[in-house]
Amino acid sequence: MTAILLDVEARGMRHCETTALGVLLRHQGIDLSEPMLFGLGRGLSFVYWDAKNLGFPFLGGRVRPFELTRNLAAALGLELDVRETASPRKAWQNAAGPLAAGLPVGLQLDSFHLDYFTSKVHFGGHVVALYGYDEQRAHLVDTDQQGGAVSTSLESLALARSARGPMTARNRSFTITAPRELPDPETRITAAVTACAEAFLDPPIANLGHRGIDKAARLVPGWIGRSDRPERDLPQAARLMERAGTGGALFRNLYRDFLAECLAHVDSPHLRTGHRLYTEAAALWTRTAELIAQAGESGGPERLAEAGSVLRDLARIEREAMQSLRRLGE
Repeated sequence: MTAILLDVEARGMRHCETTALGVLLRHQGIDLSEPMLFGLGRGLSFVYWDAKNLGFPFLGGRVRPFELTRNLAAALGLELDVRETASPRKAWQNAAGPLAAGLPVGLQLDSFHLDYFTSKVHFGGHVVALYGYDEQRAHLVDTDQQGGAVSTSLESLALARSARGPMTARNRSFTITAPRELPDPETRITAAVTACAEAFLDPPIANLGHRGIDKAARLVPGWIGRSDRPERDLPQAARLMERAGTGGALFRNLYRDFLAECLAHVDSPHLRTGHRLYTEAAALWTRTAELIAQAGESGGPERLAEAGSVLRDLARIEREAMQSLRRLGE
């Protein structure tokens, strides 16, 4: 049995969730830039994540997997149909059914199991768009970095969807239906920007937002002692910051570009300040990743100490940026 949607534009972007959302929304006649999808979905955040089941700490620059999708659907008044199940048979029905009705489907899964992923690292929060299948393979849209229009075996897809572990979901699939009268995205800018700023400035725990960056500034200089193989773990942490589907700089590049696009619609000194500061922050996040990678290559703590200093500057810069952006609604 075969089902292929021929009218799907299989365009990969920089980040997995916005790539999948772009596919689903374009199929509904809505073509927004990736920065606008990310910004209206209130995607920017920060987390310093360290847990017993992690071999090494993780720095994250966005909200939890699928939160961006829920935020974007609420902002634009989209009908979001989400299905989850522990049954492999039902999971496939949930994905194949919308395809038979002419809709591409978003899937959350663990990228480790996908055939085309060359970097075999478990990440249960990966999102792709499914636009077809045949007797052996599923046809997906992933990030541009992963190849855009790609395919994987049906067996590997089932394994990826049912995987358990951090950030995974139970065979989560979703579709989007747009209303006849879509709200003008420009009218949603202020609400999205201020809500994102509020969450960043007032996080519930010290691992998140600007407090999380401050915590990272204190702890990153000690990362040499956290690993028995710093030559492996530190460059890997840097690669995740710069090249793990984010467009680099822990999503600050995307948010910088979102704010620049907003300025074409909303003339505000608060937006201009936020854009200027996030332009500065994006460059400093790339510098932080470079220092962490160099620390692993050299085996010395000096680069990590320098990274900690840059992170202290970043905590201040991003706090000031969000304080300005929070005032956009005034």
